[in-house]
Amino acid sequence: MSMPQKTIAVIGTGVIGNGWIARFLANGHQVTAFDPAPGAQEKTEAFLHAVWPTLATYGMAEDASMEHLSFAKTLEEAVQHVDLVQENVPEREDVKTEVLSQVDATAPATAVIASSTSGYKPSVLQKDCTLHPERVIVAHPFNPVYLIPLVELAKGEKTDPSMVEKARGIYDGLNMKPLVMSGEIDGHIGDRLMEAIWRESLHIVNDGAATTEEVDKAIVYGPGLRWALMGPFLTLHLAGGNQGMAHMLEQFGPALKLPWTRLVAPELTEELSQKVIKGTEDQSGERTVQEMEHRRDRFLIKLMQLLEEEGFWPSERLVRHDS
Repeated sequence: MSMPQKTIAVIGTGVIGNGWIARFLANGHQVTAFDPAPGAQEKTEAFLHAVWPTLATYGMAEDASMEHLSFAKTLEEAVQHVDLVQENVPEREDVKTEVLSQVDATAPATAVIASSTSGYKPSVLQKDCTLHPERVIVAHPFNPVYLIPLVELAKGEKTDPSMVEKARGIYDGLNMKPLVMSGEIDGHIGDRLMEAIWRESLHIVNDGAATTEEVDKAIVYGPGLRWALMGPFLTLHLAGGNQGMAHMLEQFGPALKLPWTRLVAPELTEELSQKVIKGTEDQSGERTVQEMEHRRDRFLIKLMQLLEEEGFWPSERLVRHDS
């Protein structure tokens, strides 16, 4: 679903911020970025040149252009006259609340202020916004932001529901899958699920039961294939046969009381750290991170095409070929 060109401010241009910039530009929007770190603009421009061919494969708006990006000298300059502010500063409560307070004091009253935070609740983030806290939301994406369509939207205690709907329209117009959460929790949905698997993975490696490669293969060639289409609930619904989830819970519910999982994270000792570091280095082999990123992006495009064909999350169009 395309939309008229908008002006968007991106505050913080690390991995997530640059991913947002790429997605905004690929959809034909004007972007003003701000990041006080030395060399931020040069790093962003280098990143864009590296991923632009991938974005062309994925599908761009006719008026998509890297020339639509500019860098502001101050935060205040960046957020003037914008429709959306996407904040991506370091994951520290004091830093985020201070930056969002500055944005709130300067951005137009009609602008959505969205934080990419992976952990904080919107009620926490909007606490120091004294002017218009009702337009502050969480809009949590997943890396690589320029390809992964999910963005989790959460409202805080002071958020106006109409601003959430406005945000939903903006992200939907970015060829994304905006998921409006029923409530707000630390870590939102996706990160909490990934954190649980990450903790179990660390225990398995720490106990010597498997290597990092064996853990990854267990997901890639097993549940990961099913989760890519149906997620954990529908996957288990099918495990119950004709009676679905009711039979599954009757048969396998008691296993929830067995000590299979250890969700409290293991102590990250030097020994465990080295197991994980060496394991992933061995898995990577001679391939650089950049080479693996390109391989990942090619795979994601193919997988998203399959998901759209199967229609799990119906929409007008997920993967476009109109460039």
